[in-house]
Amino acid sequence: METYPCIFCKIAAGSAPAKIVYQDAEITAFYDRHPRAPVHVLIIPNRHIDSANDLSESDAALIGRMFLTAVRLAGDHRIAENGYRLILNTGRDGGQTVPHLHLHLLGGQRIHLGLNH
Repeated sequence: METYPCIFCKIAAGSAPAKIVYQDAEITAFYDRHPRAPVHVLIIPNRHIDSANDLSESDAALIGRMFLTAVRLAGDHRIAENGYRLILNTGRDGGQTVPHLHLHLLGGQRIHLGLNH
């Protein structure tokens, strides 16, 4: 795995601490250090991709696997039945604070983020 100096690359490589809940050759999932809900897991590609703007057609399967991992983790955390939110922020104005593509899985309570449609 090629490494970059970003914190998420370091977590995926095992050189920065995180409570990892899932990892395979392409994806790592870990608990957010500043959770916004009782369950707040970040799902990242192990390969560095800055944001959704940097995705290409060749990344379609990876993105699908990230979402399927989120669904599996929602089941593992027993939040699938009542519901959960998946968020992928892109760019500064979109709320992305770490320049490494990541999908937020939030649940365990009613999520009020102002985007209920």
